[in-house]
Amino acid sequence: MPDLLLELFSEEIPARMQARAADDLRKLVTDRLVDAGLAYEGAKAFVTPRRLTLAVQGVPVRQPDVREEKKGPRVGAPDSAVAGFLKAAGLKSIKDAKVQPDKKGDFYIAVIEKPGRAALDVIAEILPEVIRTFPWPKSMRWGTQSKEPGALNWVRPLHSIVATFGPETEEPDVVAFSVDGITASNETRGHRFMSPKPFTVRRLADYTQKLDKAKVVLDAARRRDIIHTEAKQLAFAQGLELVADDGLLAEVAGLVEWPVVLMGAFDEGFLRIPEEVVRATIRNNQKCFVLRDAAHARLVDKFILVANIEAEDGGKAIVAGNERVIRARLADAKFFYETDLKMRLEDRMPKFKDIVFHEKLGTQWERVERIELLAAELAPLVGADVGKAKRAARLCKTDLLTEVVGEFPELQGLMGKYYAEAQGEDEAVAHACEDHYKPKGPDDLVPSDPVSVAVALADKIDTLVGFWAIDEKPTGSKDPYALRRAALGIIRIVLDNKLRLRLMPIFAAHHRREFGDLLSFFADRLKVQLREQGARHDLVDAVFALDGQDDLWLIVRRVEALGKFLDTEDGKNLLAGYKRATNIIRIEEKKDGREYIGAPDPKLYAQDEEKALAKAIDIARAEAERAVAAEDFAGAMHAMASLRPHVDAFFDKVTVNVEDKKLRENRLKLLNEIRAATRAVADFSKIEG
Repeated sequence: MPDLLLELFSEEIPARMQARAADDLRKLVTDRLVDAGLAYEGAKAFVTPRRLTLAVQGVPVRQPDVREEKKGPRVGAPDSAVAGFLKAAGLKSIKDAKVQPDKKGDFYIAVIEKPGRAALDVIAEILPEVIRTFPWPKSMRWGTQSKEPGALNWVRPLHSIVATFGPETEEPDVVAFSVDGITASNETRGHRFMSPKPFTVRRLADYTQKLDKAKVVLDAARRRDIIHTEAKQLAFAQGLELVADDGLLAEVAGLVEWPVVLMGAFDEGFLRIPEEVVRATIRNNQKCFVLRDAAHARLVDKFILVANIEAEDGGKAIVAGNERVIRARLADAKFFYETDLKMRLEDRMPKFKDIVFHEKLGTQWERVERIELLAAELAPLVGADVGKAKRAARLCKTDLLTEVVGEFPELQGLMGKYYAEAQGEDEAVAHACEDHYKPKGPDDLVPSDPVSVAVALADKIDTLVGFWAIDEKPTGSKDPYALRRAALGIIRIVLDNKLRLRLMPIFAAHHRREFGDLLSFFADRLKVQLREQGARHDLVDAVFALDGQDDLWLIVRRVEALGKFLDTEDGKNLLAGYKRATNIIRIEEKKDGREYIGAPDPKLYAQDEEKALAKAIDIARAEAERAVAAEDFAGAMHAMASLRPHVDAFFDKVTVNVEDKKLRENRLKLLNEIRAATRAVADFSKIEG
């Protein structure tokens, strides 16, 4: 079957837009092909800085023929109904319709047969539509066409379009269409400088081969591999290691069509500033990779750059140009760093009085004061020195006002640690300046030093509770203040450090108000966290449903114990008995319009099984409550397991819905005691199964 090749050749596409654009092109075209009845065998999109390419394999030559039956009015219907049917069906006369019998009479049927169109013609309609409506995040119009109404918007000026379609054994056809004066053809160009002359292509195989000869590597993954492999080899040849940077690697692969890897150097004296500043300077400003000594893992005074051309001088001029720029940028960074060191962190604090954190939550100064107060309150609870926690909280945000962080915001926290160390702060205080932002994501480390823990919790709690207090809560996928991340950060810090904290009193004291729905927000985040570890979300709900459950470490232990219990036969059978009891109560309460709560009357127990169950419930509940108070959740589950034989015997021998109303009511209340007793360990109504 025929293949389709499409290339959209333009000026440079920003690297950050390339991967998404390739995915969009593939989906937009293939979705329309399927909608048109042209089911294909496979499709793959490619992107380079100057071209967006799609290859679709195995497209049918024609659309399938379509046969449709359209039901009309009954025979003998009014003329107006018949006329409307003929018009809708495209028939000239009612004689062209068929008559089909029905139980209630005969009615007209129009059989519409629509022959499939040639795929080449259908594609010629699809592609211009896709190009005109392509969803670039940002686009532009250019030249004389920019003044025309409905002119094409594209990410950068579009120069040419390749569109061919045909079987592998034949010369493919050019798909005939134009977009804003650009007519599709089978002609493209190679590298801007090394192979600018046009050449013709047929389909993906020869297109890729000819691009290679024209100094263009079409596949972004292959460009990444070339850069990574050659950079590692260059480094290894000098006893060095490439510092891995997947984000930069992907970006650089989107900046070149023909990667040429080179090595440059800078003044060793710049290595006296923090390594992260050196790396950020070289990475952000020149998109270059840094290298380290393989023996000591320290940065060295060399870097890797990726050119887009095979220069006649072997790249000497390109390397020299990059070295000049990097030298100037590093000189700036060194100046910023040395300037920052001249002012103590606490001396920067007054500037926070003029910086608004949020119009409803005050200035950064006020926020730091809240964090400092809360860190001092949390310090004894997490085993931290109160004075160090207050000092770290006071200084933790001050590096936001430094020159280096102003230039490289991604270094916030880290620079705070360096500046704190430089001015002689305690190590715990200095590390808290960096660690209080952690964990920033699911793969980030969790702070473990008590001072860092106190400040990290204070920072996240202030953010979460503050925005909750002004009703700026996450909605759907929107979470502009990263409150979900703050909650997950609190959860991970608490669980990883096995902290015993009652969260709700801390929240209430910090903002002097109640936060009822905040607990359910934490429950949702905890479910996400535990689900990744294999726990069941319904067990988290079952524990959270109990009153006063805001000790995260305790909740997790209860969930673990409950999960283990329900995996046993006793647990499964008790849950089944609980479900049976609550179903009976629910049905009868709905029927009678009342609740069957309150203690049953022992004098009305008519059968031994009732008496045995009542006694077992009293014993199990008391033992479970004692075990829970001692935080022996396995013991509490064991106490609940003792109910199983008595529940089984009750349902086997005792009839609940008897004619005697008092006896029936008493037995329903006894069943309710099962429900009440199990709440000593969890709300079993939340458990699935």
